[in-house]
This record gives sequence, structure tokens and C-alpha cells, in this order.
Amino acid sequence: MIYRSLSLTALALVAALFTSCGNTGPNLISKSSIGSGRESFSIAPASSVTVAAAAGKPRDKHSMPVYAFADRTRIVRTTAYTCSEDDHLIYGNKNATGTTLRYTDRVRSAAADWSFYPVGTTFRIKGLPYLYVVDDYGSALLGTGTIDIYKPSKDIMNQWGTRTVEMTVVQWGSMTRSAELLSKRTNYDHCKKMLANIVRQRPDLVTMAKL
Repeated sequence: MIYRSLSLTALALVAALFTSCGNTGPNLISKSSIGSGRESFSIAPASSVTVAAAAGKPRDKHSMPVYAFADRTRIVRTTAYTCSEDDHLIYGNKNATGTTLRYTDRVRSAAADWSFYPVGTTFRIKGLPYLYVVDDYGSALLGTGTIDIYKPSKDIMNQWGTRTVEMTVVQWGSMTRSAELLSKRTNYDHCKKMLANIVRQRPDLVTMAKL
């Protein structure tokens, strides 16, 4: 009976690893909160000024506006992901920079096409208190302004779903750092294409890109 109890405990721990990803650092969201599978999203609607400014923009494949880097406040399509999804299991709780995905009460990770939002880009979503940092990417994001918001479990990921939000870029990340990382991963088609788009915008990076 003792052996069986220990086995059940071990199985529970393994299951937890596949339903909720580990995080390190200060100000972690409590395990009880994550375990509830619920999160509060008080997202404010986009302002009329932001909506009007988006009207004349070109569109991506999701019919969302494509912005110039000068446009810091914008309307974007967001999705959600977690590290226990099948296509992320091999990476565990690591992002594309090799550091730990963040999910604290102040800072959270996000993924994007790095030629749209270079690595290190920080932004806020209207109505939410967190600062999001682009430290990841995904092949499904290629060629779009969609931002994938990291969540610690599938339940919370599904709760977010797909949402159109108003966001403001607090600080742009580094095209140079993006090119440096992507140049080492050109055997992946989406990385090669992101890198090519970065070089089109920043021809001075062509040597680093080794295209």
C-alpha cells in the first residue's frame, strides 16, 4: 500500500509537469491560483483614436493592420501558448533565447515574428498590469503581427484563446540580437525567413546574417 501511494504521488508530479510549466524568479503567481485553471483578464477596449488610426493600414493574412515601427500604440491579434503543448515539449520551459519563460505578477513572456517585434521588445496590453517581453518565436507567427502570450497551463491558455487587444510598445528590442540568434538557426525555414525579412529592413546586418 505504501509503494502504491508513492507511485500515485510520482504519477501526480509527472502529470503536473505536463499541465503547468515551471517558472523561476521573484513574484511568482501562486501554485493554487495556477492550479485553479482560471485567470482574470480585464482587457479594456481599444480607444476610438487607435481604431481610427488602424483603418488605413495595410493588412496581414489575418486581416489585422500592419504598422510602421513609429506606431507604438496599435491593435493586434493575440493568441496563447504553453510549454506543455506537443510542439513545445522538447524545449521545456525555455524560450528561444535559452532563458526561462516568465510568468510573474509583473513580467511575462511573449512570442512573435522577430522581424515585426525583435527580441527584447517590451509592451503592455491595455487594461492589464503586466509588462510583456518578446523572448520567443513560433513558425505559425511568421509574416504576421500576431503576438503569442505565454501561459503556464493549457487551461489558462484555452481561457485566453484568441483576442484582439490594444497594446503599446514600451521599448523596441534589438534587430541585431535577433539576427545574431536567427543566423545560427537557418536550417529552420521560419527562422531563415524571419532573418531575411530583418535584413531587408536592416541591410547593414547582411554580413552577420551570412545569407
